[in-house]
Amino acid sequence: MGHSAPRIATIDGIAQEIETLLGSMLIETVDHADELTFTVQRDALAQAMTLLRDQAQYQQLMEVAGIDYPERAERFEVAYHLLSVTRNHRIRIKVSTDEDMPVPTVTHLWPVAGWLEREVFDMYGVVFDGNTDLRRILTDYGFKGYPQRKDFPLTGYVELRYSEEDKRVVYEPVKLAQDFRSFDFMSPWEGAEYILPGDEKAPQAPGAPTPAAAPPPPPAAPKGDAVASTPKTTEKKSDTGAGEAANKAAERKSADAPTKAASATDEGEGVAKPEDKA
Repeated sequence: MGHSAPRIATIDGIAQEIETLLGSMLIETVDHADELTFTVQRDALAQAMTLLRDQAQYQQLMEVAGIDYPERAERFEVAYHLLSVTRNHRIRIKVSTDEDMPVPTVTHLWPVAGWLEREVFDMYGVVFDGNTDLRRILTDYGFKGYPQRKDFPLTGYVELRYSEEDKRVVYEPVKLAQDFRSFDFMSPWEGAEYILPGDEKAPQAPGAPTPAAAPPPPPAAPKGDAVASTPKTTEKKSDTGAGEAANKAAERKSADAPTKAASATDEGEGVAKPEDKA
């Protein structure tokens, strides 16, 4: 089974063709993992994009992405992903900039770039010269800072919540109350072995008395061994184990009890025959 990604054609000589087309605007070409990346001069971005759209048949702008390298003088890179429908091929165009130098907009070539450039501006703070609607698009109103910068604090500066008292969303300084809690991931049925902050002030209700422990069961006979040397059987009434008084009471018979021959009873050896009981 092949890969789930769409199959992209590999065109021989396409890198040399684009290098010739861009000319002096090209800074670097990277061919890696069947992906072509061309870094162009920032001021010549709009001209390079026009040539790629009109002469190299890269009709569609698929994405505009930002990358942050804080250690560089021009810490930001803006990557444009282009698709050629007629050639079934994709390329990547990159420019570099810093916090102050604007990048030329390409909204006059692809109107969809308006939203894509706003995302890069909102996340990284890159300014696009010529974009007439460069507003935040992902963060909240009044948000300060740029979340995708690698030096941006992970917790942000403020947190927002809905205030039931004010009946509106309010902004407050970030509170890290959970950092002072200790979580041991115990089973909730077993209970924690420590007292949470504040619980020591709450009065403890008396609990139910602890029931007495049940006596341990008798040890079972080991498996594979006989429980007794001979099985216990009851051959006579006196073998019931009820005691001597019960045995004597069983021997007494009432005065009107019928008498039968010994051969008609089940006592003694053998069992009574049907013709004997007739």
